[in-house]
Amino acid sequence: MLELNNVHAGYGPTEVLKGVSFAVKAGEIVTLLGANGAGKSTTLLTIASVIHRSAGSIRWQGEELPATTADSILRRGICLSPEGRRIFPRMTVMENLLIGGLIHPASRNAAKLDHIFSHFPILAERRKQMGGTLSGGEQQMLALGRALMGEPKLLMLDEPSLGLAPLVVEKIFQIIQAINREGTPVLLVEQNARQALRIAHRGYVLVTGKIQLSGTGAELLASDEVRRAYLGES
Repeated sequence: MLELNNVHAGYGPTEVLKGVSFAVKAGEIVTLLGANGAGKSTTLLTIASVIHRSAGSIRWQGEELPATTADSILRRGICLSPEGRRIFPRMTVMENLLIGGLIHPASRNAAKLDHIFSHFPILAERRKQMGGTLSGGEQQMLALGRALMGEPKLLMLDEPSLGLAPLVVEKIFQIIQAINREGTPVLLVEQNARQALRIAHRGYVLVTGKIQLSGTGAELLASDEVRRAYLGES
């Protein structure tokens, strides 16, 4: 579905991605691992056209994806839930969710909301509550729900477990798996490497803007290099 080939991108004169190549196939969860500053978030932002690549190719569903506006990428079905959640704290839960569906006819909102509330019942209970008054876990659920309102054909998640309690992290990963089982491919950037690899079909390790390792989730979990660098094992 999604293919990156030798993609370069960065911020002004600073090049962060230095020839990144990988793919996400239909039905997969693919995770990107790497240390802070390796280029994981930059990769997602480049796919979403928030950052424009300076070289390389991105293909989506067999066609070259032009370096265009972020809303155009969203309309193609590539939806990003960003690092830090980025909800609107002074808007209600319902208003936050409806913003996520603005690119589609409002007539589809009711069915999408029902689907989202089936995954996140707490959001249904809090629908009139201001986003900024939710707990960290609830805000992450809201960010995921907002992305799902865009009817993603590819869901990109940037650090969905960051700052959350272990029980909430477990719940978030269960929901990610459930969304994937419903047919939505997931590209996951996650600092909790062990959890990410446990649910991922495949993974890639980014080191200073380049892919250094790749394999199935199980293969990377068993890799001595990954275990030393990202799982805290000697």
